[in-house]
Amino acid sequence: MKLFSRTNQSFIAQWWWTLDKVLFGLILTLMVFGIALVATASPPVAVRIGLGEYHFLFRHVFILLMSLSVMIGVSFLSARQIWRFSFVVMVLSFMALIYVLLFGAEIKGAQRWIHLPGFSLQPSEFAKSSFIVVVAWFLSIKKEQKDFPAIKIISVLFGVLISLIILQPDIGTTFIVITGFLTVIFLAGLPFRIIALLLGAGIVLLILIYFSFSHFQSRIDRFLSPESGDTFQIERSLDAFRQGGIWGTGPGQGNVKLGIPDSHSDFIFSVAGEELGFLFIILLVGLYGVIVIRGLNKVMDNKDVFVILAGGGILTIFGIQTIIHMGSALSLLPTKGMTLPFISYGGSSLLSMSVAMGMVLALTRRSARSGIIVKK
Repeated sequence: MKLFSRTNQSFIAQWWWTLDKVLFGLILTLMVFGIALVATASPPVAVRIGLGEYHFLFRHVFILLMSLSVMIGVSFLSARQIWRFSFVVMVLSFMALIYVLLFGAEIKGAQRWIHLPGFSLQPSEFAKSSFIVVVAWFLSIKKEQKDFPAIKIISVLFGVLISLIILQPDIGTTFIVITGFLTVIFLAGLPFRIIALLLGAGIVLLILIYFSFSHFQSRIDRFLSPESGDTFQIERSLDAFRQGGIWGTGPGQGNVKLGIPDSHSDFIFSVAGEELGFLFIILLVGLYGVIVIRGLNKVMDNKDVFVILAGGGILTIFGIQTIIHMGSALSLLPTKGMTLPFISYGGSSLLSMSVAMGMVLALTRRSARSGIIVKK
């Protein structure tokens, strides 16, 4: 096609030939796996709550197509446009988080969603990556302007965001934001005393959360001492992996999944283990690992400090969310209702993660020096 010819100087052709097509293809592969798993995991959940059998699947495919369009659109942006776009998204997310606390719908004891016609919006999902990019931008300015008060600005923004998320409460997102924030601080090469101070503050914050929120304390206690409370979900999740074995029971043939609450979202990894088996699980874990490593290699291959900080921060969020979901399903971490990126059903998560990885695709379109992996 002439549109994608190397000699074509059009906007689209230039985008295509500078895009990391391997990274793009890996993300598309996750999306395809997601459709297959939602197709097999969601019908029992839909029937259980009185909806059409393929209600969640149809919604997932619709949102996925929209999310894919958004991801591709964001990947066209330049680094400066990404910073501006993220700043707008962050401001709107902060406003939405305030609105949620005042007027948001309360579901399962948490006030995190804004109900829109045909869609429930979770502002914290969009706040995560946009905040990290804004932090990266301010720290990159400080590299050039030593007197720029970047630490004060990002500390205030961090405090506001964490406060708004904790008040919902949403401890999982709080942990992800803290981890992403500390990663960017570390990559920026700030003095160790500042990193140590922020790390200490994060640890103290998590301890205070443990003693302030009974549901979070209960989850930690049940993880450390299963006999101290109800562990039905995690027991069923582990049963699913045992039942699946090496090869799995086959797509749609799982029985344990029928008793797993939210098997199409928070425990979709368990469904994959039961129906597709250990070998597919290894493939899926490897796929996520390659995306993170390749992405980090590409952003570290750039001379622009902002690209390194923003890309590294976003990929950290992507990786940590993946680890939390998988670790919870395998009882390696305390249970936490968190989606598996591009696999689980969940409109806000899918759309926000598409925006985030669209920014990674945009930031990795150029490289200039060796990355963190030695290329032979």
